[in-house]
Parts: sequence; C-alpha cells; structure tokens
Amino acid sequence: MNTENFIPINTLCQHYKLEISFFNNLNENDLIEIQLVDNIQYVHKDSIYEIEKMVRMHKELDVNIEGIDIVLNLLQKIDALQTELHNVRNRLLLYEN
Repeated sequence: MNTENFIPINTLCQHYKLEISFFNNLNENDLIEIQLVDNIQYVHKDSIYEIEKMVRMHKELDVNIEGIDIVLNLLQKIDALQTELHNVRNRLLLYEN
C-alpha cells in the first residue's frame, strides 16, 4: 500500500504531544480510521482537519473521548439542520416572488 497520502500516528503523537492511546481510543470509538501498514499505524491526511478539532477539544477544553463523540455528533446535526433551513428558505423565496 502506498503511504504517501497517510501520516504516521507516531508523527501526530509528537506533533500534538499526546500518547498513542488517545488515537487508539479515537479509532475504537470510530472517530478516526487507522490503517496498519508494515506494523506502522497511519491516518489518511484528509482526516487531519477532524483530528485537529478532536485534539483541541481534548487539550483545550479537557473533553474526554465520549464527550468528543457527542460534540461531533451534535455538530453534524447542526450542519444538517442549517442545510435543511437554507433549502427551505430557498423554496420559500420561489413562492414569495
């Protein structure tokens, strides 16, 4: 497997100053997907934005893994509701004009 689009977990641990168990717990709770290649754990570079949010919640707000899961689910629901509201407003504008 080509690992050029992947980042080793050890690199993330050093960068964010976190233990590897944090990332393993995120993986166990299906918050990130860890790929194992030649006994090295990797995450895809496209998931860095979400990982950054989770790390900030954990470090700056002292939120545990379960709390991070809840917050992310609520944020997804808010995004879905905002999209739905936007679509409803657009349809309403069609009827008003």
